[in-house]
Amino acid sequence: MSSTLTPAAGPAPAARHNLVLVVTCLALGTVVAAMASLNVALPDLARETHATQTQLSWIIDAYSLVFASLLLPAGALGDRFGRRRALLAGLAIFGAGSGAAALSSDPATLIALRGVLGVGAALVMPATLSTITSTFPRAQRARAVSVWAAVAGASALVGLFATGALLEGWSWRSVFLLNVVLALVALVGTLLFVPESAEPKQPRLDTGGALLSVAGLVLLVYSVIEAPTRGWADPVTLTGIGLGLAVLAGFVVFELRRENPLLDPRLFRNRPFAAGSLSIMLQFFVFFGFIFVMMQYLQLVRGDSALMAATSMLPMALTMVPVSRAAPVLVGRFGFRGPWVAGLVGVAVGMGVLSRLDASSPYWLIATGLVPLGAGMGLAMTPATTAITDALPRSLQNVGSAMNDLARELGGALGIAVLGSLLSATYRGHLSLPGLPPQVAEAARSSLAAAHAVGGPVSARATTAFVDGMHLALLGAAGAALLAALAVAALLRSARRPEAPAEVAAADTDTRKQPSYH
Repeated sequence: MSSTLTPAAGPAPAARHNLVLVVTCLALGTVVAAMASLNVALPDLARETHATQTQLSWIIDAYSLVFASLLLPAGALGDRFGRRRALLAGLAIFGAGSGAAALSSDPATLIALRGVLGVGAALVMPATLSTITSTFPRAQRARAVSVWAAVAGASALVGLFATGALLEGWSWRSVFLLNVVLALVALVGTLLFVPESAEPKQPRLDTGGALLSVAGLVLLVYSVIEAPTRGWADPVTLTGIGLGLAVLAGFVVFELRRENPLLDPRLFRNRPFAAGSLSIMLQFFVFFGFIFVMMQYLQLVRGDSALMAATSMLPMALTMVPVSRAAPVLVGRFGFRGPWVAGLVGVAVGMGVLSRLDASSPYWLIATGLVPLGAGMGLAMTPATTAITDALPRSLQNVGSAMNDLARELGGALGIAVLGSLLSATYRGHLSLPGLPPQVAEAARSSLAAAHAVGGPVSARATTAFVDGMHLALLGAAGAALLAALAVAALLRSARRPEAPAEVAAADTDTRKQPSYH
């Protein structure tokens, strides 16, 4: 089924392709940057709102969790009723939620408003990639997707740097005000330049599948984030994780029985599609979990300013972006498997180096870990994204876009939840405070920022406990990256890229040979 484009009768004119790409990437960058940018403000948030370590995790992860949970149904709604409409609605919700968050100071309210931002982001992100794949001819699609992948990866780092710069002169509220400005610019650009595209004859939305997926993800992530406070062996924690996994298993069974499922589990029989989905999820599990941990280490352990902490990430950005742009050339020469696996191994090496940091580590050791991390992310992102979108015919590009986005945001949400929980549980478990009044001891255990406020020996012990937690979290991230490398190597060992479907050949005039999966 071909996309129906309005107001134009066919694909957007070639002269407008670059404008469409710029606007969709601005919208994408706005919602992706919001996943990471607030990490720089965590110390200020902890001091001003008195948020605990668990509440800090929720302030960051409420956005990612809602974002990931709603991606599939939001993507389906955009495909059915119009991707341009989805972009406009999503940007409006995102901007309004950001404006309200800038006026709040209560941790619970911030958590709720970050969830509202996640609703807007869920409408925006799938519409950006679907617009690109339905607008660009096949000859230009790989280049456009590589730009999209580079923006998706680099936006988080740009967001960190922009937030660091804002915090030099203003409070954490300015981060939300920047969101308002970016959303407004992207909304105007969408109105002016982005053509409508839709699949109006799609079946009715799979409401049951949407509810099951949302319920399973919320139960799972909620239980993981709350585990350090309750305890990993607590019956409530174990029951929540078990119920979350059971509901997600029920989602798979339910979707297998549906004639028109929200996400057909049978698609994962396609090895490149499965490899791309798993790789993207684990890459961003590592990436966003790392950012959550690292921003606190740089500011609360090393004592860097917000801007200095964000600037410290530049070696990762300076390697990620050019390597991401070069990835299509490397894939065309060596095939997908080699560069892809090498990129994931690079991520694991970078995380292994960074897991050796302590309170007195020199910056060159940080940079030594950031370079392979950035290069690895850049090298692995483009083939993984292309594998998902290129493995499916044009009529299923909406599914490929939604799966790519879901894997990215679900990985980020789980990374923040799991690595943040490992950090928090180790911090609380290793922080021994004999002789302190119970209220003071509990305050110090709530977060490193609170322990620094107590001062004296408590601050020093808390720093040591935090570094212990960081070591465990980053080693866990390195293990996740190695798992991704092994899985991709195994899945692509005998996979070949399928021939282009007849409908694609008929729809696309360009017959440029695509690289094979090795």
